[in-house]
Parts: sequence; structure tokens; C-alpha cells
Amino acid sequence: MLEENWLFEGLTETYLPLLSHFEMLHDDGVPFRLTISLSPTLCAMFSDPLLQKRYERHLEKLIELAGKEIDRTGRHEREFLATARMYRDRFIYLQEFYLQSCRRDLIAAFRRFQDLGHIEIITSGATHAFLPNMQHNVKAVEAQVAIAVDDHCRLFGMAPRGIWLPECGYYPGLESILARHGLRYFFVDSHSLLYANPQPVRGVYAPLTCTQAPLAAFARDQESSKAVWSADEGYPGSPEYREFHRDIGFDRELEYLRPYIDPIGARVQTGIKYHRVTDRKSPDKEPYRRGRALCQADRHADDFLRKRAIQARMLSARMDRPPVIVSPYDAELFGHWWFEGPEWLNFLLRKIAFEQDSLRLVTPSEYLARYEENQVGAPLFSSWGEGGFSGMWIDKSNDWVLRHLSRMEERMTSAAQRHPRARGLERRCLNQLARELLLAESSDWTFIMKTGTTVEYAERRVKEHIANFLRLHGELENNRLDEPFLASLEERTPIFPRLSYSVYA
Repeated sequence: MLEENWLFEGLTETYLPLLSHFEMLHDDGVPFRLTISLSPTLCAMFSDPLLQKRYERHLEKLIELAGKEIDRTGRHEREFLATARMYRDRFIYLQEFYLQSCRRDLIAAFRRFQDLGHIEIITSGATHAFLPNMQHNVKAVEAQVAIAVDDHCRLFGMAPRGIWLPECGYYPGLESILARHGLRYFFVDSHSLLYANPQPVRGVYAPLTCTQAPLAAFARDQESSKAVWSADEGYPGSPEYREFHRDIGFDRELEYLRPYIDPIGARVQTGIKYHRVTDRKSPDKEPYRRGRALCQADRHADDFLRKRAIQARMLSARMDRPPVIVSPYDAELFGHWWFEGPEWLNFLLRKIAFEQDSLRLVTPSEYLARYEENQVGAPLFSSWGEGGFSGMWIDKSNDWVLRHLSRMEERMTSAAQRHPRARGLERRCLNQLARELLLAESSDWTFIMKTGTTVEYAERRVKEHIANFLRLHGELENNRLDEPFLASLEERTPIFPRLSYSVYA
């Protein structure tokens, strides 16, 4: 399945490398602080025994494939031999780290660094639903928040203080729902604070306390964000860094790759790539040189630190308190899209700790503990993505989904209210209705439809969840529940073990 491939890529290229660097930073006494959002769906995949077993096999295959690549490049393409060896060594290390250090349990690994005081883990929507598209049904929005908070408590032993709103989607009034579930802060895109009412005197360099509920809204700093995520203007487009798009999964012969790719023979990214960016406008790519790329990452860490120090100094001269520079990034930028990203972050954290004294890493909770009083105002409706006002998640390419979701949300709340004390099979049916709705609400599906990647798959998944919901709802209304069908759905979607449909009532 596509999701399984995406998960394995994320584990190999992002989450295990990040955790490995956290381990080394801690062992070296580096006092780093980061805020990380771990969504309930990602956590569910981290802890699924079947996926853990399949990922072990995936690592074994990568090690085997890298070994074959050492033999092949040694005979025919010696300019790639050192990189092939780097991949095999890397995969062997990640295998040992996953099995021995993490013991297959990435939830426990992240929780350890939380308990050590290095990271603050926050939540997201239960299934990363784009909440502004659901605001007509308060209970549906509340379910996304309540289920996420409950799952976070179960996994990490404490309630989340903050939330990464899915796709940074905010609408006025959402803060009241967040406050009811104990959350203290959230993040918005820059324009949400810049055009708040009244306009904040500190711009995006201090949080705004919302008018409707005492939650803090932190806004993204565009300057520091663009320096890292932008391939055109930021670091990832450097000629020395690894080229993302050239992968042996598409360059080698199909028969050679068949044991290591999708069983149906579809070509996929293997993670073994031999070229560097070179010239982004040219298809001709030069061989990747790992040592030169890491030197560049070190220089870019210096550059980022220097520019943030200048930025902070200029802002401090005009503010009554130190500015907070919020630099949020998709986790998979580090390692997946930007191969050297985890090393860059490692260099940066060490330099902040030991090579300067003008900047300090803080979490939002630490900032709010120090500055309890902030300007009060109403943030503007906003989202992540093109245009900044929901254009990615309600468009002619995907607006048909919204009509179905709206009807499903109405039926879910109505069914929950009509069956306040369901038991047995009826209760199982109502809980599964909630799961099918939650999974259909994921913003990933409409995002894929908008961007035009794997559209057929996204549409099929949405339609499957809609069909399952409608069948279960019809059976519930007619008191003709099909237990084998219900059991098959429960087995296929073992997410949210403590889910109770009553959250919709």
C-alpha cells in the first residue's frame, strides 16, 4: 500500500535519523530544545505490530539491495562505489538503532526525550482533518480535537499543551474548542497574526492571546522558514546536496529491482540515490559526494545561526521583550526531501549550545511561562499552502468530498444523540461509524487530489470510507447489523482503541 511505503520512507529517512541525532546530542550533553508534533495516525503506525514486523523486513531488503549495489558499482560504476557503501553502512546502523536502541517502539523513544526535557511533543487533529472545512458542525471539529488529546495522553503520559492545527488551518472561534480540551497554544501562518484585529504591536515575534479564549497563537516567521524549506531560495537546493528525484528504483532494470519493490512491479523510491543537485535547471547530474555535502550542511548551519542572531538583534531594538522566532517545518523535510537535513539540524543545535550566546532555544510552553501576559486580539482565518486561505483543501478538483463529509458528520452526530447508551454490537457499529468518518476527513486525500499525485488512489480511499459509513449507518437505522462485515472493518482499521462514539453526542 502507498501509506506503508510512505511510512517506511519516513522511518528510514526522517524519524530514525532524527532520533539517532537526539541520542548523540543527549550523550554529548548538548542542552537542545525542540517542539515536535506527532499526529495520532502517525503514532498508530509507529506502534502497529504488523507494520513493525514489515519494517524489519524492509530494512533487511534495503541492506541486501545496498550490498548488490556495492558489487555492481564496483564492477561498472566506480564513481558511485563510495556512496553505495555509505548506504549499506547507513541501513545497517539504522537497523541496529531501530531494533536495539528503540526496541521497535518509536513512541517510547520520543517519550524518553520528552521526559528528559529535550522535546515538547504536541498533537494534531485525530486524522489531520482540515478543520475550517468542518466549522459548520462543532461536534465534528470537537471530535477531531478530543480524540487526538485522549490518544496523546494514552501514548505520552501527559496531556498535550499545544496543537499543530492540520494544514495550519484556523478559523475564528476554533480556540474555544481547543480551550475546552486543555490546550494552551496553537500555530498559524504569518498573515493570520499580521492581519489580526487589532494588529499586533510585536508582529509575529510574540504570540497573541485570542479574544474568544485564553489561548496563545504563535505565527510562523517567514524569513527563517524560507531559508530552510525553499528549494529555490533556501539551503536544500545547494549543488552539493543529494538530488531527490534520481533514484535507482527508476534507473535500474526492473528484474534487478523486482525483489525490493512493490510486489505488483510498480517502480518506487528505494532511497538509494547517487547524484547531487548540481544544477537544478539541468538534467545532467554529477556524482554525490557525502563528505562535501556534510561540509556544506555545516556552513549552512553557521549561516542560519548568523542570520537569526542579526534578525533577533534588530527586532530586540524595537521590542519590549526578546522576540520569539517561530521556525516550523514538515518533519520529512529533514532526511526525506533534504537528505542532509538531520545533519544540518544536529550541527545547528550544537552551535547554538556552544558557539554563541545571543540566541536560546525555547518551547512555546517555556515562553508562555516567562511571558504570561500578551496582547489580546482576534487572529485572521488562515491556512498553510498556496494562497493561505484554504485553496488547497476546497477546490474544483476536490470539493465533491466536502459535500459527502458534511452529510456524514450530520448523520454521525444525530446517530450518537439517538443512541446515548448503546451496548454490544450496536456500540461497536457506532464506534466504527466514527472511525470511517474520521478517516474520510483526512486532509491528505483532498491535498493529493489538488496536487494531482496518485489521485485515483486518494479518490478510491475516500469513496471506500464513505461507502462503509453509509452501509453501517443504514444497517444501524434498520436494526440489521452485519457482524462479520463490521468485524472486517474493525480489523482493517485498528486505530483509536479508546474511541467512544459519544464524543459526537
